[in-house]
Amino acid sequence: MGRVRPRHIKRVAKTLVEDDEERFEKDFEHNKDVLKDLGEFESRKIRNRVAGYIVRVLENKKF
Repeated sequence: MGRVRPRHIKRVAKTLVEDDEERFEKDFEHNKDVLKDLGEFESRKIRNRVAGYIVRVLENKKF
């Protein structure tokens, strides 16, 4: 079983991917650096959770 993520983490991650999908990759470290450059998150923990969920969104996306 996977971990349960709060709704606000999912909402932010999906919005970021919809707005600028080519900026993100299926690599957690890359996504973490992109989110750090955006400067949108004040908490490291929230930023990392969003970066991890972005990986999940991209892996589950059907092309």
